[in-house]
Amino acid sequence: MAGNGQQSNEQSTRNGIQALESAFSGILKCRQDVDSTRATLSTGYQGSDGGQFGSLLQQWDEQCDTILRNLKDMIVKLDTSLAQHGKAQGSSNDAINQAYSASQAAFDQLAG
Repeated sequence: MAGNGQQSNEQSTRNGIQALESAFSGILKCRQDVDSTRATLSTGYQGSDGGQFGSLLQQWDEQCDTILRNLKDMIVKLDTSLAQHGKAQGSSNDAINQAYSASQAAFDQLAG
């Protein structure tokens, strides 16, 4: 059963990474759409309303940067966790194999 739990955790981590990467890509696409709209509207928005629109887009862009940095950081942390999980899994398997070999050798000696 413990193996199933670890397998599930590994798959959940992979799913989490995939979801974060998808969100990252989606935000980049939205950012491109906003930049395109900004370029289109900038020629016609010259008054104070245009200035406020520009300020709003600047704030949005800064928030977008923060979100993208946080997503990237979470992806890196999950990737690191996944790599450590793989190392721990391999180490556990090695320990189990060594214990099995030792017990088998002891049994063989007792059996004569």
